[in-house]
Amino acid sequence: QVQLVESGGGLVQPGGSLRLSCAASGFTFSKYAMSWYGQAPGKERELVASISGAYDITNYADSVKGRFTISRDNAKNTMYLQMNSLKPEDTAVYFCNVGSLDAWGQGTLVTVSS
Repeated sequence: QVQLVESGGGLVQPGGSLRLSCAASGFTFSKYAMSWYGQAPGKERELVASISGAYDITNYADSVKGRFTISRDNAKNTMYLQMNSLKPEDTAVYFCNVGSLDAWGQGTLVTVSS
């Protein structure tokens, strides 16, 4: 019933930008905190950013502070991750997550390379 579908990944050069989207359905979107996780090749899945269900309180991994912005549009049931000043170390599969529901999207691949 709960569905999370990521989109927006792709190949980008260092210093470039991407905007990831997570389209959600099957739950009352505005009431749940949501997160973006990234999993780089050969590494564990790690929290990148999170946003609360109310008041848009956000948190970021130190590695992305000042470069990434998480947001949500409750009217569209969509969460976003604006990724600026991308670095090769940002290369990962990015997953949408609703932790309290143990729900994950399928992931979207971001590759940062010259």
